[in-house]
Amino acid sequence: MHLTNVPPDWQAVLPATLTQPHYSELEVAVNQEQQNNTVFPPDHLIFKAFSLCPFAQVKVVILGQDPYHGPNQATGLAFSVPEGEPTPPSLRNIYQEIAADTGTPVPTSGNLTQWAEQGVLLLNTTLTVRQSDPGSHRGLGWEEFTDNVIMTISQHKQHVAFLLWGSHARSKRCLLDEQHHLILEAPHPSPLSAYRGFFGCRHFSKTNDFLQAHNQEPIDWAITPSRHN
Repeated sequence: MHLTNVPPDWQAVLPATLTQPHYSELEVAVNQEQQNNTVFPPDHLIFKAFSLCPFAQVKVVILGQDPYHGPNQATGLAFSVPEGEPTPPSLRNIYQEIAADTGTPVPTSGNLTQWAEQGVLLLNTTLTVRQSDPGSHRGLGWEEFTDNVIMTISQHKQHVAFLLWGSHARSKRCLLDEQHHLILEAPHPSPLSAYRGFFGCRHFSKTNDFLQAHNQEPIDWAITPSRHN
């Protein structure tokens, strides 16, 4: 893994971030993990969220925590799985809320590439994980990197909707400029907490209302299964 794999447009807005010494340490730590363990997502997908959603196009940020830690699941996009893989429980609940909120039918595909291409940055705060060991790469240095990504978006863009689900994501609110962005908070969509306020939060229609109020195209939350394989 090399931070130079971050797409050039993102490198341009993160120069100080990528040249700090502790990011070299992060590279070394992740590369060592990759040599000694099975690490998800595969190396070429670690920065997929950034390549599919260029900095200039970011309109919405949805924060996750770790990538999925099972085989054939992690794609580099928070909450997303490859075409043909079963939809994970949290994503099923996200789909259920979208259907209730916007009337969009519940998709059969868990591939969220279509959202990313419309300007939704699906950002995990830790970008890698050891197989079958959730949370195993927290503390390696990813959090400093993704915190800087979040702050850069907040400081250098206008009218972005940040969707913060669960205590981990909500802890990032302090990094955001509340005067210039929409910040929406709710419990995590996990089956353990979705009924505590995620269902009924209406974050998806609220996001689109906000985007349209600021002369931006709304997000089409529908997923077309055959579009990406």
